[in-house]
Amino acid sequence: MCTAIAYKTKDHYFGRTLDLEYTYDEQVTVTPRNFEFRFRTKQSLKNHYAIIGMATVADKYPLYYEATNEYGLSMAGLNFPGNAYYFPVTEGKDNIAPFEFIPWILSQCRDLTEARGLLEKINLCNIDFSEQFPLSPLHWMIADKEGAITVESMADGLHVYENPIGVLTNNPTFDYHMTHLCDYINLTPKTPENRFGAPALTTYSRGMGGIGLPGDLSSASRFVRAAFVKLNSVSGESENESISQFFHILGAVEQQRGCAQLPDGSYEITDYTSCMNTDQGIYYYTTYENHAISAVDMHRCNLEGEEIYTYPLIKTQQIKWQN
Repeated sequence: MCTAIAYKTKDHYFGRTLDLEYTYDEQVTVTPRNFEFRFRTKQSLKNHYAIIGMATVADKYPLYYEATNEYGLSMAGLNFPGNAYYFPVTEGKDNIAPFEFIPWILSQCRDLTEARGLLEKINLCNIDFSEQFPLSPLHWMIADKEGAITVESMADGLHVYENPIGVLTNNPTFDYHMTHLCDYINLTPKTPENRFGAPALTTYSRGMGGIGLPGDLSSASRFVRAAFVKLNSVSGESENESISQFFHILGAVEQQRGCAQLPDGSYEITDYTSCMNTDQGIYYYTTYENHAISAVDMHRCNLEGEEIYTYPLIKTQQIKWQN
């Protein structure tokens, strides 16, 4: 289970939590412009836009979880079991396996307008990367600084939704999340007015305008909570203020070990939280055990190179002693 958001101060930011009970040795990964992207049914791309994001690298291929390209177009895949459906290869379509979807879009598109153009021709097809890495049931958020869309491949076809909230979680479908959000239309960060009809009623605590905001870890509740916190967020425009606020927003939906137990006895936790400055190409992250913010700048890599750059996550807690 995961939560992704797009957020804007002076610059534009995009990131997510990855909530799982295991990891695949993911690393911050920079793909330079001349790395050859090989696609299963399409011609290889030998020259393309540079990309930075989180990926598992298998057979020298970056399996991106989320990423942004050098023009600030960003994309994240989130778990969508029971709803995701991938089709057989279809003649006349751009047949793209889901593990290729993020590279296919980000390597060629500068903005949402160009991404929408590619989506008109795409068929997300049921081709596994390998026996070790079978397809994951996903849906995606794609965003630039002007807006966001949600993409869901289901049995009845490809659905592309405008996403005015700039938030995505997991099941159910995106249209449900938007309808469900209406149930919380009365929430406010302000002191609530007495509309009950009894004149003696007054507030007894700060924050009572948010009574009813769901606090559980389900994807529907996380969508509401992330939307409320993000849409009411107030941040300065400096880089430090912006990324600090971004991590605070996603902190509202992080999962602590012990609160979401799975049938096998393991626990789902927030393995990492990411924040990408999409204007500057900087990838920030924290991990479950390390709340210090680490960063990778794609422009400090040779973006004209042919080999990917990988940066293992710093997972050990970093404590600054003051005495």
